[in-house]
Amino acid sequence: MTSGGQNGASGERALSVHPWLVVAAVGVVVAFVNATSDIIEFQRAGVAYRWWEAVVWEATSASIIIAMAPLIGLAVQRWTPRADNLLRTGLIHLGLTVPFAAAHIVAIWISREAIYAAAGARYGFFDDGVAMTALYEWRKDVLIYAAIAATYYGLQRFADRPATARPGDARIELREGNASVFVAPADILLVEAAGNYVEFHTAAKKHLIRGTLASWATRLEAQGFVRVHRARLINRARIRALTPTPSGDLEIALDDGRTVAGSRRYRDALER
Repeated sequence: MTSGGQNGASGERALSVHPWLVVAAVGVVVAFVNATSDIIEFQRAGVAYRWWEAVVWEATSASIIIAMAPLIGLAVQRWTPRADNLLRTGLIHLGLTVPFAAAHIVAIWISREAIYAAAGARYGFFDDGVAMTALYEWRKDVLIYAAIAATYYGLQRFADRPATARPGDARIELREGNASVFVAPADILLVEAAGNYVEFHTAAKKHLIRGTLASWATRLEAQGFVRVHRARLINRARIRALTPTPSGDLEIALDDGRTVAGSRRYRDALER
């Protein structure tokens, strides 16, 4: 075990950035640029304006998007794009832009109308009609959703990347808190999803690692691990017996005495 930071096997420090912090930072910068651009354009055009209006427009939109960004992160984790499911997950995420845009529209409508009313002014968010306003906002929200989803997906893939291993070292590095634990694949019994984390079970203990089961499934396939459930991988070499259940699922007995459940969805792949 190494301590003092999340170091790879080569001694290089792993960079870990929370996607929400990136989204928040970019959102604040974009809101500032857009608000100041609106003010400058009004001045150049000689249009009468109130500077605080541009600030209200951008601040309300940015704050609501930043607040909802973790929901997009959860959606990316639940429906992670992979080579074998790009069309399906793409359609799912496209569909999710509708409730995302609806929540965004309702929130900015209420907040802006309230701020304008407090200032003794009128905003008129739906003056062009509800349908036209919704379409106008949804177009932009599709791009915003895609950018946030790409940020969560990209940074998660970066955080889950395999560490640079020493020549001849077949162990797997598990970054657990502020330490790196090196475990031989043969010592791992099973791997299970646990929210935003993944649990690695050995005979001795359990390691809780931040990441996704999908990314680890790809990396552990060559080590003899097979998916037996939507939330579980099994080390094929540690299986002692497979027992079908009346529902078509499986009870999987491991060589340390524990028994875990396998889904009939993955039964064929496991038995092969």
